[in-house]
Amino acid sequence: MYSRFHTSWALGIAVFGTIAGCARSPHPGEAVAAPSPPGAVQGVIDSALEPGVSHTLVTTDPRAAEYYDNADAVGTGKRLFQQYNCSGCHSNGGGGMGPSLMDGVWIYGGRLEQIHQTLVEGRPNGMPSWGGKIPDKQLWQISAYVRSLSLPQTLQANTGPTPSQNPAPVPRSAGQDTGWAAPPDTTNDYGATLAGPNQ
Repeated sequence: MYSRFHTSWALGIAVFGTIAGCARSPHPGEAVAAPSPPGAVQGVIDSALEPGVSHTLVTTDPRAAEYYDNADAVGTGKRLFQQYNCSGCHSNGGGGMGPSLMDGVWIYGGRLEQIHQTLVEGRPNGMPSWGGKIPDKQLWQISAYVRSLSLPQTLQANTGPTPSQNPAPVPRSAGQDTGWAAPPDTTNDYGATLAGPNQ
């Protein structure tokens, strides 16, 4: 009887200690994720394609607006791209171990929102997640620079041996590209966008 009571008592203390440890408050100086404010953008759809839906699913992020037509953001993004050694995989945008950023082929979408999401979440087979490691504003600036690399104005300005040294600001029209077009003679209208629930 004594050993059963002793075992139950010890087990109860262990369970209580585990639960109390899980619900602890953060230590001073420990980083804590802030809750998303009401109405905050929770994510961007990577692709315009969605199985079983007869139209595209494209969302926009209002935070992207300030990075279009913004030469300063592109210039800062270029500096950050170099400082964070993005060239280690993308070789100044021309591709290497990572894909080329100058060819206009965007696997996960070429809009600033989609590039930003790629930087935040990472991608399979090598692209690390930088969300929470690099300040969000810097991720937006890097997104603007990355998107500028495939612009005709940037490509035409490349006169030296190192590409991507004269990036052009990203025009707002670049944000209108959904990253995918329906094949010719397709009967579904994949060019329409989803405006709200049940649309």
